[in-house]
Amino acid sequence: MTTPTTILWLRRDLRLTDHPALCAACARGAVVPVYILDDQVAHLGAAAKWRLGRGIEVLAQALEAAGSRLILRRGPAAEVLRDLIRETGADAVYWSRLYDPDAVARDTHVKSELRAEGIEAKSFGGHLLFEPWTVETKTGGYYKVYSPFWRAVKDVMVEAPLPKPAAIAAPDIWPPSEAIKEWQMGAALRRGAAVMAQHALVGEAAAQGRLGAFIAHKINDYKARRDFAAQDATSMLSEPLTYGEISPHQCWHAAARAAMEGKAGAEHFLKELVWREFAYHLMHHTPHILDRNWRDGWERFGWRDEEAAAEAVLRWKQGRTGVAFVDAAMRQMYVTGKMHNRARMIAASYLTKHLLVDWRVGQAWFEDCLSDWDIASNAMGWQWVAGSGPDAAPYFRIFNPETQAEKFDPEGAYRHAWIAEGQDRPSDTALSYFNAVPRSWGLSPDMEPAKQLISLAQGRQRALEAYENRDF
Repeated sequence: MTTPTTILWLRRDLRLTDHPALCAACARGAVVPVYILDDQVAHLGAAAKWRLGRGIEVLAQALEAAGSRLILRRGPAAEVLRDLIRETGADAVYWSRLYDPDAVARDTHVKSELRAEGIEAKSFGGHLLFEPWTVETKTGGYYKVYSPFWRAVKDVMVEAPLPKPAAIAAPDIWPPSEAIKEWQMGAALRRGAAVMAQHALVGEAAAQGRLGAFIAHKINDYKARRDFAAQDATSMLSEPLTYGEISPHQCWHAAARAAMEGKAGAEHFLKELVWREFAYHLMHHTPHILDRNWRDGWERFGWRDEEAAAEAVLRWKQGRTGVAFVDAAMRQMYVTGKMHNRARMIAASYLTKHLLVDWRVGQAWFEDCLSDWDIASNAMGWQWVAGSGPDAAPYFRIFNPETQAEKFDPEGAYRHAWIAEGQDRPSDTALSYFNAVPRSWGLSPDMEPAKQLISLAQGRQRALEAYENRDF
């Protein structure tokens, strides 16, 4: 009698522990793990695509150690899965859900096609704590403001993480696989890949270690210290959460235990996990948040003409605005693929308010440069800062980069770490920026420090006038 065989279609769930789809596949019989390079993966931003490739490599090693292997294929998902079904005799395909509109459309099509051919096709949770459609207001609608969303879910039972399967049964015959090097996942990052690699911790084991260290040494002071850009006070879990190298359930339960032990910052960390959930909740119910203004009327807001703002946008991308906190943030992203959360708000506010540039310009740049890029969080974060998104606060919330620096980088350590110009002894991280950026930019550490594009007072006033003169 033939052993039931399940194809496990992996996406943003690059782990073996707390993996509902993997556990269900193992319970059926043999498992064929596969990663598919389709158009949605091919079109990822440069940093995210490079980082995904690294994650796939590490997962393949983990599967080999568990007596399994990872099959790599390219092409439209439905076609690739049909080929693998024919090659393996599989009678089921399992996967972990994704929630953005393009992924939902693709997965719905795949599920329909496979079921029509008599193949069991089933999706599982795991990427989120709560499925977006399960959290409702008392009237049955969706939440538009974070605070009531938090109150609605904070006491809801979160499923305990599942253990790693004791064994992953192999099929009788393994289908052929492509090699990850053939995919050239880091090609678009060019020479920046070697620089970014020095700041990457990749894979499930690294993510578990990072969570453990955070709970043991940082979570107690998390709320008090998390906004200080130069301090090592955050969890650094956004990247492994993005690629599913750790699950939100694992993070939630670890922090909940810390809260029960009286660690002061634990609840605030739980709120940050739920902020991520809120972004997905909004994306599910209002998918236009990804590419259109979430609030009505904002399409008529007076953003500057793209051509007129082109030089300012380039200097913002280069970290050459002349505003040190903003420039440090942009350079940190180019070197490490990540940016401190407080710095993200400052850099985004400067672009959308002081420079009066459409938030979608910044969103696209972050999508290309962030190794921890998350489609829902990136969109909601940009709209929250711009004023066009889901937030009770009005447009005139304009961060002043200088006062923010005085408060959250009082000794200038963050700025010194990332800006070389004008420094007698620039840090290694500041110098590494020039090894990461395109040579065509013509930048070097011995340049004169950048002059401000616009005074902060003038930029603020211009932004307020644009908001006051709006026609909505």
